[in-house]
This record gives sequence, structure tokens and C-alpha cells, in this order.
Amino acid sequence: MTHDPERTRDLARTLARRRFLGVAAGTTAAALLGARTATAAVPAAAPALGRRRLLPPGRLGIQLYTLRDQTGSLGFARVFEELARYQYDEVEFAGYTQGSAGPINLAQLKRLLRDNGLRGVGSHVGYASTDPKAYTFATNLTQVLDDAEALGLPYVGTPSSPNRYGDTVDAWKRAAEEFNAYGAAAKARGLRFYHHNHAEEFSFATDDPRVRLYDVLLAETDPDLVFLEMDIYWAYVAQYRFSRRPDGTPAPFEPLDYVLKAPNRYPLFHVKDGEHDTAEQDGYRMADVGDGDIDYRRFLATVNRRKGCDSRDHHWIVERDDAVDPAANPAGSLSTAARSARHLRILRG
Repeated sequence: MTHDPERTRDLARTLARRRFLGVAAGTTAAALLGARTATAAVPAAAPALGRRRLLPPGRLGIQLYTLRDQTGSLGFARVFEELARYQYDEVEFAGYTQGSAGPINLAQLKRLLRDNGLRGVGSHVGYASTDPKAYTFATNLTQVLDDAEALGLPYVGTPSSPNRYGDTVDAWKRAAEEFNAYGAAAKARGLRFYHHNHAEEFSFATDDPRVRLYDVLLAETDPDLVFLEMDIYWAYVAQYRFSRRPDGTPAPFEPLDYVLKAPNRYPLFHVKDGEHDTAEQDGYRMADVGDGDIDYRRFLATVNRRKGCDSRDHHWIVERDDAVDPAANPAGSLSTAARSARHLRILRG
């Protein structure tokens, strides 16, 4: 989607006049000025001639957890304005409430997406809780699906580990049964249920160290009901941490191989970068996309060229878990959003 800068400026002025969510103009202006300064500092890169863009049109998203400090202080309206300016197409939610910017309902949230030329692509919701009133799939499935449907989301899923019952093979089979049930309920609403991984999903069953738990999840869930969002960074952390079984025997794996074996099960990807650092337990330190060592040109090109795989079916969602931590990311979360989008949009292969 092409964004008209003049239209975006006009829209920003209109939203400011309406005082959406009661945001103080002085605070907002200072925050956005900082973001624009950071954006302007991103060096221009000339794309290689004769090579096609790797990012499919209309498929660049961001997980709003990356910007949780901004949605909490400035509100969704201001954040969405900035994301439109950075040429994002989609957002993935990590909750539908905000902080000091004031209350918001789902109808307002959907309207803000539309007004800024954005789409909601998915939402992260907890798997289970001991609190029966908690907002999770296990405790409030109907409400979770109602909200996703009200926002017009095509996907709704969980970033929680399937270890609700432990890390044995049977425990993960039991969790897979529940995921199938959530997937069936979502499908009945025209939605798709998905699971987002961290590193531990690629560890080994406590009762059978020959078995990788992620493989149990894939084998025991119905591919027509349960989809996967591969967090690429955490998958490569897992490659570093879990390429040997507990007894030390080699068990190497390549995250891309999972996608290539079943590309239609992976409609969503978290694009998160990291600098390789063996001094860290995870083997990586998080970075803005393009500033780390994960080869995203190779990853996108390989997925896009997979025979029988339509690249338009995949959504590439920027995320950086520690973007709000001044010690880890002094430039701030809006700078992360801007720099990461620019890098992905200039990738050619």
C-alpha cells in the first residue's frame, strides 16, 4: 500500500484537533519529534538494480508489544499515525487497552486502524490461567473470539508455551488437544488460531530426551485448525541452545526447514534480529532488524521461492522484546519501528 505523506499530515492534524484519547499535545509533539529525528537518521540504501523486493506488498506488520511504552503513554491513535508514516500495513495486538492516554473500546480501535490505513492481522492472548476470570483461551474462549471478530482480525493466537501440564510427551499431547479445540472454535467464526514460539518449545521432553517438544505440537495438532507464527529470533536462539540433547548427543536443526516442510502452516512470522554473542545464555543479544546477524535476505528469499508457496500468504511482523529498555535500546521503541521497517522494505533478492 502506498501512503501519501500529505494525507498523513492532514490526518495527524485532524486527529490532534479531535483530541483523540485526551493526549496532551506537548507530550505527543516531543515524543513524535524524537521519533522523526531517529527516522531521519536512518541512512538511505540504494536497492540493487534488477532484483525484486523480498517483502510482499501489504504484508509488513509490527507486534505492538514492541511499542507498549508508547501505546501506554501516547495512546493507539498517535502510535498508529507514526506506523502509517513508517509505511507499516498491519499491526498485531498484545492487548486492547492502554495506559494514561485514556480508555478505548474495540469500535474506536477498529476505526483508528481504518483511519490510518492499517489492518489488524492478529492478537496475542494467554493460553490458560488459574483465575477463572482471566482473559485467556482456556478461561474465556468466547470473549476472546468475540473481540477478535469485532476487530476484524483474521488470526488470533497465543504466545504461551504449551507446557500447561508439564513438559512430557503426553502433557504436550494434552495441550495439543486443547489447541485443536480452540482452532475449531476459531474456524467456526471465520478466524484462524495460531501459536507463537519462544526458544523452549524446541527443547526436549523430560520423559523422552529423544523427542523435541515442538515436533510433538506439530504432529498432534490439526494443520487445518492450528497454525504457527514462527518467531525467527527465538527459533535461532533455540538452534543455539538445543542442538544437543540432554545427554550431549547432537540434534541439529534448521528453523527454515520447518517452514519449508509445511509453508501453509506458517502464515505469520516475527521478524526479530539479534547480534550473535556466545557470552549470552541465548547466544544472541536483541537488535533492530538489519542491525543483527540473522540473514533475513536469505530467510525471506528462501520462503518466497518455495515451490507451491504464495508469498502473499505470509505476514512479516517486526518485534523487539526489549525495545522499551533504555539500557538495551537507548534510541527508543519508535526508532526500532522506523529502522526495522526501512530495512525490510529495501531488501531485494
